Amino acid sequence: MASCTKLSRNTDPSGCREGSPKDRAEREYRTKRVKDAKNEAQKEIEEYRKQKEEEFKKYETEHKSGNKKAEEEASKDADEKLKGIKDAGAKGGDKVIEDLLRVVMDVEPEVPDRVVAPPA
Repeated sequence: MASCTKLSRNTDPSGCREGSPKDRAEREYRTKRVKDAKNEAQKEIEEYRKQKEEEFKKYETEHKSGNKKAEEEASKDADEKLKGIKDAGAKGGDKVIEDLLRVVMDVEPEVPDRVVAPPA
C-alpha cells in the first residue's frame, strides 16, 4: 500500500486521494496569506529600523555639536593659561634662574632645629 497524505476530508477507502480543487484552493489561499503577512511584517520592521536610525542620527548630531562647543571652550581656556605661563616665564625667568643658581652655588650649612647640639 502506498503512503499518501490525506488532503481532503472526503477520502476514499484506500486513503490515497489527491485533494479536491476546493481543498487545493484553500491551501493556496492560506499559503498566500502567510506569505503576505510575512512580507508585511518585514516591511514594518524595515520602516521601524529606518525610523530608529534617523532618531539616532538626529540625537548624535545634537550632542556632537555640544561636545564641540565644550571642546572649543576648553581649548581656548588652555591657550589662555599657557599664554599666561609663558608671559610670567618671560618676565621673571632671568630672576628665577639667578635665584636658583645662587641657592645651589652659595651653600650655607645650618643645623636643623630637631637636632640637639652636642655639649661642648
